[in-house]
Amino acid sequence: KYMKDHPLKQDDQAWLIVDKDNWKEKQLKELFSWSKKNKKYGLAVSSPSFKYWLLLHFEDGKNIYSSHTCQQRLQKYLPGYNKQIDNYKFKQGIEEAIKRARQKDTPQCIDWPRETGTTVYRLVENLI
Repeated sequence: KYMKDHPLKQDDQAWLIVDKDNWKEKQLKELFSWSKKNKKYGLAVSSPSFKYWLLLHFEDGKNIYSSHTCQQRLQKYLPGYNKQIDNYKFKQGIEEAIKRARQKDTPQCIDWPRETGTTVYRLVENLI
């Protein structure tokens, strides 16, 4: 509805960012189909959750199989983390996070990560 009322301008893009653990396969397929309707649309999925993308700013993210495990690991770097993001702490690690996410996305997934991984780096590369 928002996009119908506010059409994209020439340099605009519209992205959906979701956690895989909160979406069923059918729902992800719908989001992916939407993202293919227009070259200005994108879909970024993190599995198991967006916290995984944040964790990649600090480490390689190996052996993460659940959102809970991801949260625990992230708290090693950000004690007391509760979804509030200190941009400065993440800005320093952005290039490493992109590199790590891209390495895990090899070969590049067509739609979304089926295992632990994230495609948020694709959006961030567009922003940079």
